[in-house]
Amino acid sequence: MKFVYVCSPLRGDIETNIRRAHGYCRFIIQRGELPLAPHAIFTAFLDDTIPQERRLGMALGIELLKRSDELWVFGKRITEGMRSEIEVAEERNIPIVYFDERCEKSTFHAEP
Repeated sequence: MKFVYVCSPLRGDIETNIRRAHGYCRFIIQRGELPLAPHAIFTAFLDDTIPQERRLGMALGIELLKRSDELWVFGKRITEGMRSEIEVAEERNIPIVYFDERCEKSTFHAEP
């Protein structure tokens, strides 16, 4: 079973984005893999609108990413936080797989 890091937006409509992340986790589980979605977990006790807590959440997420087997990017919009995660995955040679919002594989490499 692979550890799959979920890379999707959080900022903006946080409630909707967390709900989407939960759906992406379900999608990953249905494929027999273990999802890691720190932005859907850490927001239960860290406030993303407080800069210090956002930085802490991002740092914790990066630690999980470093231990992941793959990074799965969902959607066509890449946020600043997502860009950081993608860069870490590239630096560490962690495979990156892109999906659209409907969880269909995409050959499109999302841009900021």
